Amino acid sequence: MLRNKAKLLTFILCFLILQTACSQNKADKIRPAAECFSTYQSILKGKKVALVANQASLVGGDHLVDFLLSKNINLIKIFSPEHGFRGNVDAGEKVMDGIDPKTKRPIVSLYGKHKKPYPDDLKGVDMVVFDLQDVGVRFYTYLSTLHYVMEACAENQVPLLVLDRPNPNAHYIDGPVLESDCKSFVGLHSVPIVYGMTIGEYALMINGEKWLKNGIQCQLTVVPCENWTRNSRYELPVKPSPNLPNYQAIQLYPSLCFFEGTVMSAGRGTDYPFQIYGHPKMNKTKFEFKPRSIPGASKNPKFKGRVCQGEDLRTINIDSFRLKKQLDLSFLLKAYSELKDSTQFFNTFFEKLAGTKGLRQQIIQGQSENQIRKSWQGNLDKFKMIRQKYLLYPENE
Repeated sequence: MLRNKAKLLTFILCFLILQTACSQNKADKIRPAAECFSTYQSILKGKKVALVANQASLVGGDHLVDFLLSKNINLIKIFSPEHGFRGNVDAGEKVMDGIDPKTKRPIVSLYGKHKKPYPDDLKGVDMVVFDLQDVGVRFYTYLSTLHYVMEACAENQVPLLVLDRPNPNAHYIDGPVLESDCKSFVGLHSVPIVYGMTIGEYALMINGEKWLKNGIQCQLTVVPCENWTRNSRYELPVKPSPNLPNYQAIQLYPSLCFFEGTVMSAGRGTDYPFQIYGHPKMNKTKFEFKPRSIPGASKNPKFKGRVCQGEDLRTINIDSFRLKKQLDLSFLLKAYSELKDSTQFFNTFFEKLAGTKGLRQQIIQGQSENQIRKSWQGNLDKFKMIRQKYLLYPENE
């Protein structure tokens, strides 16, 4: 009898401990701003709303479009960025205007005939809501879409509400700061490649530093995430764009995207983009791959149908890699060392990605990774002072 009572008490105790743990986990769950509807419901109530969104604009398992309509928000228009509203258009490919087949709302492309909303696009709109998943890297074009949406809102006196999302690369700051003569749609602002801010914090910086045309500022509100810190290991519930399919790729993207400005393949046209790299003329290795056409991700990848020798970075411990808190230039330096005598290694896109004309020359001159890094430090320190003014979340301990 006593033994049975002891078992029952043990069971009850374990149940209570488990229930408490589950409650704590639920309470501490990272929540993107879109999920915190009670925080922004009153801001949208009674407004005619336009939404900048794509396939990653989710509230739990529901798309934000469907969620807002279910809450009786008067959503009248959708703006879509690079890769389209459904996230299935190739990088760099124009996105067409259209109609969302489910909700019948018009979709206006911001990566087609224009990248900035026209005044007519905002006619009748009382508020724009911006909810795109960033990955914390300067050449990810959603930052430029943010800039032009802010600028259009400022020029047309339309308030902007940014629903913040965690940045999976917010745990460090690194890379050359963009120089003014290297500006393009893959880099509009004087920030390093990895800037350690959420997209909401970044919007505050654009506004506060008066980076919009003629120094204008938009009427901006940012709704923050809940229970997120810069040290949080945050895995996105859905891929933010076609060639960033998982956490491994997102962590390696800042280091491997340099290859887009070279003759190298960064794995586009395979099942492992930004997790492998190679070239047909690289030294024979144990790893090889053959890019193919993948509609919606890479229709015409580099070296389609050709065997590339290279390196498989799926095997590295990505958490150990993450702890280094810096770009890894070794991949780029190694590839250049092997191919510099057999092919023209760099193309004209390299400076736009790097944000500086200096990096190509430093590599050609044979400078070490440490020497290159040292040249970044002064501008990085200046950027960190600017950045500090706009942080919504505590710095890393």
